[in-house]
Amino acid sequence: MKLKDKVAIVTGAAAGIGRCVAELFVAEGAKVVACDIAEIPYSHANIEAYKLDVADFAGCTALAEHVAAKYGNADILINNAGITRDAMTAKMSDEQWDMVMNVNLKGVFNMTRLFGPAMERAGAGSIVNISSVVGEFGNIGQANYAATKSAIYGLTKTWAKEFARKGAAVRVNAVSPGYTLTDILKTVPQDLLDKFAGQTMLGRIGQPEEIAKAILFLASDDASYVTGHNLSVNGGMRL
Repeated sequence: MKLKDKVAIVTGAAAGIGRCVAELFVAEGAKVVACDIAEIPYSHANIEAYKLDVADFAGCTALAEHVAAKYGNADILINNAGITRDAMTAKMSDEQWDMVMNVNLKGVFNMTRLFGPAMERAGAGSIVNISSVVGEFGNIGQANYAATKSAIYGLTKTWAKEFARKGAAVRVNAVSPGYTLTDILKTVPQDLLDKFAGQTMLGRIGQPEEIAKAILFLASDDASYVTGHNLSVNGGMRL
């Protein structure tokens, strides 16, 4: 039970990697507040569903107040919520750019500026920000998404320094998944999936459960001496 009696906040928890993280954390003993703008389609005695738009700071503040009142403190924050609005740069609209910035970047900032300082005051905590292989390598037609996911690295290293500067055992890390078989990829034609798989050393697409296990490692005390780090979980992707 790697997370026994821990309180974890997971954003983007309705499906895909977020859902796998929430369910894995509960199996490891945590109480999870599963946050999403969509309905949470699963239930467990130790999972609390919470409707949240991470781009709305007032909503994030209400969540932080709720968590403080009900649980006392959050031990773990997983910043997983993210969206795509893809287009070639010449055709990308202001709306497409702003929507991705607001969720993928401002949303991470909103959550961390509330829960990070609270962890610092409590003396301990673990934050894991979910980036992407696209943040590492870039991708045609995803300038907005790549920008947000690259920015996660700078935020992660900055917060690792900020929240531990007075001696608190607050760790901040990032995970960069490669191509992962979530619902979005299930709609991709098989020939493209084969192409993605061929770009990895392992020759296959990742599973959400594999990403969740990497996130569990960084969130747990198994990674007690790891902070300011980006963990690439991409099957050895090469371009």
